[in-house]
Parts: sequence; C-alpha cells; structure tokens
Amino acid sequence: MKLIAFDMDGVIFQETNFWFNLHKEYGTFEEGKKLTDKYLKKNYSKLVDEVVGRLWKGKNAKSYYNLIKHAKYVKGVKELFKELKKKGYKTAIISSGPRDLALRAQKDLEIDYIYSNNLIIHNNKITGEFESPIGSDKKQVILKKLCDENNIFYKDCIVVVHEDNDIKMAKIGFTIGFNPKGDVRKYCNVIIKDLKEVINYL
Repeated sequence: MKLIAFDMDGVIFQETNFWFNLHKEYGTFEEGKKLTDKYLKKNYSKLVDEVVGRLWKGKNAKSYYNLIKHAKYVKGVKELFKELKKKGYKTAIISSGPRDLALRAQKDLEIDYIYSNNLIIHNNKITGEFESPIGSDKKQVILKKLCDENNIFYKDCIVVVHEDNDIKMAKIGFTIGFNPKGDVRKYCNVIIKDLKEVINYL
C-alpha cells in the first residue's frame, strides 16, 4: 500500500487561501486578516468563533458557492492523479480549506480520502457553525492516523505541502514542497514548481 497526501489551497487549486477570498467577497478582509494573524497559530477555535460565528454569521452563501464552483485547478493536477491511480497510490487531501471544495476535487480526481473543514449552511445562509475545524495542529494527527489505518510506515508516505500551516505534517514522510512559502521550505525533501514533477518521486 502506498499513500500520498496533499494540502489543497495552492496545491490542488490555484487559489492559495480560499477563506481570504471569501473575506474579500464579504468585505471582511481587513478584520479577517488581523484575526488570522492573531489567532491562527495560537487559538484556532477562537479564530473560527470570531470569523464564522461573528463576521460571517447570517451572510448569503451565494458568494461561497460561486468561489467553490469557479476555483481553478493547478496545471497538471489531473494528469498527476491519473498517474497516481495507475501506480496504485491511495490519495488524500488534508486541508483547513472548505469541505465543499474538497468534495469537488474528490469527485473530479477520484481522491480516496478528504479531511477538511465544513462551513455549515442552512437555507442559503451561513449559520455561524463550523464542523470539525482542522487547524495546522491537527494535520499531522490525521496523517498519522491514516497511515496507521492503512498499515503504512510514516516514513513511507509522501506529503505535498505549500505553506507554514503544513509544517507539522511536513515532518512526516517524504515531503515535496510545491512552490512553498515561508519556513515550511526547511522541512521539504525536495521543492518543485510543476506539480507533475511529483511523478519523479513516486
């Protein structure tokens, strides 16, 4: 059994931060950026409460669904996943991005596992609830559990990452940085600029 896990924003899809794009749609970007800087690394639950529970509660979900629908895949992603399937790899997305976007990728690319955050919407309105929030501190826990369930040694999995909230996950297995930003570069075994280069390391 072979396993490869991907971050989603900036790796599967071109947009590097779905939630910041949604902030822009709702006119909450400046406040959202301040809250993210303040709470992302120290208190993810507080960030969720402030953004989803306060800034976005009651907002019309049309903008959210439009972003999901129009998000563009990274060049070469479909060819890569076709090759992964041919070579017998189990594939996973482990992301703090939206579950609806991960579900779209799962359907289009035939991905085996998706772990992501679920923005709760009812009657086309954001309810203020966020299901199973996955911050940077949870990604490596999920990856290890996935390896355990599939009887895969941690060192034998491949991880494709992009930014600093992937650092803990990047310390597990063979890590490929796809146009990585920030300190996560230090934890990458290799760095690539074309996603199809992943094929060289299978």
